[in-house]
Amino acid sequence: MDHGEITRTMTHDPSHLPALRGGLLALLAAMLFGISTPVVQRLGAGLGAFTTAALLYTGAALVGALSTRTAAHEARLKRSDIPRLLAMAGFGAALGPAALAWGLQHTNGASASLMLTLEALFTATLAWWMYSETMDRRVWTAMLLLLAGGVALVLDQGVQGGMQMLGLLAVLLATAAWGVDNTLSRGLAERDPSQVVMTKAILGSAATAALAVGTGEPLPSFSATLGLLAVGATGYGLSLRFYLLAQRAFGAARTGSVFAFAPFIGAAVAFGLGERSAGWFMLLGSALMLAGVVLHLAESHGHEHVHEALEHEHAHRHDDGHHLHIHDVMPNGSHSHPHVHEPMTHAHPHVPDAHHQHRH
Repeated sequence: MDHGEITRTMTHDPSHLPALRGGLLALLAAMLFGISTPVVQRLGAGLGAFTTAALLYTGAALVGALSTRTAAHEARLKRSDIPRLLAMAGFGAALGPAALAWGLQHTNGASASLMLTLEALFTATLAWWMYSETMDRRVWTAMLLLLAGGVALVLDQGVQGGMQMLGLLAVLLATAAWGVDNTLSRGLAERDPSQVVMTKAILGSAATAALAVGTGEPLPSFSATLGLLAVGATGYGLSLRFYLLAQRAFGAARTGSVFAFAPFIGAAVAFGLGERSAGWFMLLGSALMLAGVVLHLAESHGHEHVHEALEHEHAHRHDDGHHLHIHDVMPNGSHSHPHVHEPMTHAHPHVPDAHHQHRH
C-alpha cells in the first residue's frame, strides 16, 4: 500500500443501493422519450424527416439553455470536448432523429417503439468495449430479460402482421446511432448536463435544418411546429438531461439497459392513442422488461477496492465518503470545482461511476 494511503470501511454511505438513484433517473428519461415516439409519429405526418428532427432538437436546445447552472454548481464544457460533442450531434441529434422520423412515417408507432429496445444492446456493448464497465451476472441477467422482452414485443407485432420492414430498418439505424451517442456522452457525464444538451441540440438542429432546406422539404404548420418543439423539449431535452445524470450515477451500460423500458412505454402510449396491435407477446414482453428494470434498481455490488490519486472537476457533495478535501468555508449541498482525491482503500456498495472505474 502506498505511503499515506487511507484505508477505511464506509459505514456512512447515504444509500445502500447506489444504483437506485441512477436507475430512477434512467427510468424517468425512458418515460419521457417513450411517450414522445408515437406522438412524433402523429405530429410529423406529412413532414420531412430532417424538418422533424430540426424542430425536436430546437425544443431540446431551449430546455438546455433555460436550465444551465453556474460554474460554481456544475463543471463547464471545455475546448477539448468539441470533437466529442460534434460526434454526439452527428450521431444522436442528426442521424438518429432523422432516421426515426422517416421510420415512423413508414411503420406503426408500436412497432417503431418496440424496435428501440435494441438501443440498450448497442449502448451496453459499446460501454463494455470502450469503458470496460463491469457487467456482473445480475446486470447480464437484467440485459437478457430486457432483450427477451424486446424480442417478445417484436414477435407480437409479427403475429399481428403488417410490419413494414424498411420503416423498421430505419428505426434500427436510429437505435444504432443513439447507442454510439450514448456511449460517447459517457465521457461528458461530469459536465453540466444542461450545457451538454444545449450544445448538442444546437449543433444537431442547425445541421438538420440546413438539410431540410437543401432538400426542399415542406414547411411545417404552426400547430405541428409548436407540438414538435414541445415534444423535443420534454422527450429529447429533459430526457437527455436525466439520461446524462443517470450515466453520472451508475454508468453507460446500466443507464442504457434501464432506458430500454422506453419502448414498452411508447407502445403503451401508441395503444392508448388508438392502435390495437397488442397481444399476449406484448404482455409477456412488458413483464420481462419490468423484471429487468427491477434487477437494475436493486443492484448492490460491494467489495474492498482501491482509489488511485485523482484530480478532476465535477458537481459533488461532502457526505458521500469520497470527497474529503477541505474548504475555508464548507459549502452546503452540491458544488463544483477542481479537486484532488488522495489514494484510498475502502469497501462499500458501488457502481461504475466516475470514481469506480476499477477492474474486477
